[in-house]
Amino acid sequence: MKTTAALLWEAPGTWDVREVDLDPPKAGEVLVQMMASGLCHSDDHFAQGDIPFHSYPACGGHEGAGIVREVGPGVTRVAPGDHIVTSFIPACGHCRMCVAGRQNLCDNGALITVGTQLDGTFRMHADGRGVAQNACLSTFSEWTVIPEVSATPIRRDIPFEVAAIVGCAVPTGWGSAVRAAGIAAGDVVIVMGTGGIGMNAVQGARYVGAEHVLAVDPLAMKRELALKLGATEAFADIGEATERARSLTNGQGADSAIVCVGVLATEHLAQAYAAIRKGGTLVVTSAAKHDLTGIPVPLLEFTMSEKRIQGALYGMGGPAREIPLMLDLYRNGSLKLEELITRTYDLEQVNEAYVDLHDGLNVRGVVSFANRHGGS
Repeated sequence: MKTTAALLWEAPGTWDVREVDLDPPKAGEVLVQMMASGLCHSDDHFAQGDIPFHSYPACGGHEGAGIVREVGPGVTRVAPGDHIVTSFIPACGHCRMCVAGRQNLCDNGALITVGTQLDGTFRMHADGRGVAQNACLSTFSEWTVIPEVSATPIRRDIPFEVAAIVGCAVPTGWGSAVRAAGIAAGDVVIVMGTGGIGMNAVQGARYVGAEHVLAVDPLAMKRELALKLGATEAFADIGEATERARSLTNGQGADSAIVCVGVLATEHLAQAYAAIRKGGTLVVTSAAKHDLTGIPVPLLEFTMSEKRIQGALYGMGGPAREIPLMLDLYRNGSLKLEELITRTYDLEQVNEAYVDLHDGLNVRGVVSFANRHGGS
């Protein structure tokens, strides 16, 4: 069949929205009619060349929601007509990490930038070439074929735009606070960067009982929204937040700092490390350029203070658990999601959407396919 998709032919590059060929699903795969796709900063990392695909052309998008329309042989997890949220970790369920309850670190995560399906072949084609699918998904396409294990069924009363952002931003930020930071009741927490991920770190921190959640962002619009979503105070500069944390803790510093800036630099790590107390935790959720190395911390202090630096992928949670949990919290009013969506775009506006992201106009932009599919 034919589908309209947003491709990169090189990196750095811009998204080329064009018609491509899509093969039917093979064993263990499903055909999904995409209804919405979140415009995650990670896809901009691919466009900027910060994180390269193994081959080009490549179709972007990894945060989406849609409807299963066809299933390949052996599929039992979903059926035609099911509403689903995509998972950018096609967790196998039987590797060492999966059986240890750490689906976010499944061995299949190695395929995120490879672009093939689990069997090593392509389903998308353009100009006679295989098109790499971001994380085996490519939600920047009207239709896509994905692994069965990448499709999590959801209730049909959940709006697709809301469901889409639960594919990445929401559980990543939430889990960075709830799991990676190990926040306890009464804690002082700094969230550095309050975009699509940081806003959910703010919500997660408050949900588990942090007494002071200090949001840091240079943009006034994001600071204001952070205050509405659970931050107790908001600052334009990490230095101001650090001083406030020390004033609340007899000079010790924050119990944890969660770094959620759009593009990670070593200076962010140094600043966040300096903001936490001895025995505190620095959570690194942001993505950096693939070849950036070095953590600029005083090594003797690192030993003597027992501070912890913790990386966090997908909030250290498993998609099969996190996606339904996030939507249950949304339905009972404990998690705000509509408020995160600043604007919706047509697929042809994907480059404009990322200009808006760079200009600081969006907390989360979302591509809506509803008009293309008649609102079905």
